[in-house]
Amino acid sequence: MTRIFLFLATNVAVLLLISLVFKVLGLEGILSNNGVDLNLGALLVMSAVIGFGGAFISLAMSKWSAKHAMGVRVLTQPRNHTETWLLNTIRRQAQLAGIGMPEVGIFETPEVNAFATGINRNNALVAVSSGLLEQMTEQEAEAVLGHEISHVANGDMVTLGLIQGVVNTFVIFLARVIGFFVDRVLLKNERGLGIGYHLTSILAQMFLSIFATMIVMWFSRHREFRADAGGASLAGRGSMIAALKRLQKGEPHDLPGEMAALGISGTRTNMLNRLFMSHPPLAERIAALEQKA
Repeated sequence: MTRIFLFLATNVAVLLLISLVFKVLGLEGILSNNGVDLNLGALLVMSAVIGFGGAFISLAMSKWSAKHAMGVRVLTQPRNHTETWLLNTIRRQAQLAGIGMPEVGIFETPEVNAFATGINRNNALVAVSSGLLEQMTEQEAEAVLGHEISHVANGDMVTLGLIQGVVNTFVIFLARVIGFFVDRVLLKNERGLGIGYHLTSILAQMFLSIFATMIVMWFSRHREFRADAGGASLAGRGSMIAALKRLQKGEPHDLPGEMAALGISGTRTNMLNRLFMSHPPLAERIAALEQKA
């Protein structure tokens, strides 16, 4: 509830700031003088419904989508020692973290990866790749599981959904204000919404979405450091560092599509692409843990 309140307060604060900027620049007066009766409050509400609606529908469907996208086999009855160890380890870590027992699954791929998703702390899914179970020691795998359990305990999925909703809202809102301005003020269209509005809104939304993605990815990188610290707390700092070094030695792979931000690892990238990275470089994550030690 505190997290939701803070994001609602952020929305209100940003709205007040936008209203102040519009008044200082005289934008409302310019629109009014050109026959544009634009209710900014109503437009913001509509934008929020669209922006948050999409983000929370995606969050609500995240477990179902992840299971089908990754071919996750949910463990209900362990079939061997490894699966028994996996269930017992996650159960113990969930109890230590104070969350409900998540669903546990395995997805078949030789790549070393894992992810957690779900709509709340007590209704989550933690899944690991078969490659992780085969290539990591139990201590390293335990650290990765601790990392994912920490994501759940920190409420990272919900927070990321809220941030996505906020940025979606203002991208939609500002794109439509820009569209109205170009259509009515610059092109002097007086008959409904013309091609200027539609074309400009689409282009503005595409442009603003680039900056919105940077904001979301910044938070995604920030939460990885916190989850690493959580994994170190649950499984030991040495095990967490060893797990990250194991990932560093292998060929990094992102999970496909929207799943990329959920994985434990991430691909290497150049400085230009850094702003769009969902994960910090592994070397920085290792250095952060070593520095705390």
